[in-house]
Amino acid sequence: MNRAKTIFLDIDGTLIEHCENISQQFLSTPKLLDGTLEKLSEWDRKGYNIILTTGRREGVRDITVKQLAELGIFYDQLIMGLGGGVRVLVNDRKKDKTHDTAISINLNRNEGIKSIENL
Repeated sequence: MNRAKTIFLDIDGTLIEHCENISQQFLSTPKLLDGTLEKLSEWDRKGYNIILTTGRREGVRDITVKQLAELGIFYDQLIMGLGGGVRVLVNDRKKDKTHDTAISINLNRNEGIKSIENL
């Protein structure tokens, strides 16, 4: 049985332009990176679970949700407060499978997700 994939996506620098001045990030509408909505739509059509992650603090959840909605970014869950350190995904390999059940893709900041293929 093939189950839907779950895709974890960082927000700033991956879906929207990362702003070096953090206060500026909340004072204006952020810039959507090229291909973001198209790629999210593709994954949605495939039935993937889309989970957004961010180092933004929980205290700015309301403004973050508002910004995402204004930009047309949809998702299944939003996980906040991850901080700026390295993020590590640890997952088990199914007993009857030989392939990995987790992968990681690192993108250059502000280049967006449009070039991700074959998920």
